[in-house]
Amino acid sequence: MAVKSIQLGQLWRNDQSGKIFLVTKLYNEVFSQYAILRQADANAASAESTRVKVRKSDEGASLPGYTFTQDSQEF
Repeated sequence: MAVKSIQLGQLWRNDQSGKIFLVTKLYNEVFSQYAILRQADANAASAESTRVKVRKSDEGASLPGYTFTQDSQEF
């Protein structure tokens, strides 16, 4: 699912595990943008961060393998 832009604090659900992740950092490398995700649960402080390349299209931006959850009540 594409959104207008990826922003800090957005919640995304991993399509494989169903776990919810929080966007904690965005940064650019040459021609690509990356999002750093951290699991949004009680173990977030000790959980590993995940780096995902932002996919941009005419519809907007998305994170491959993740679904934006804030449009629904699934978080």
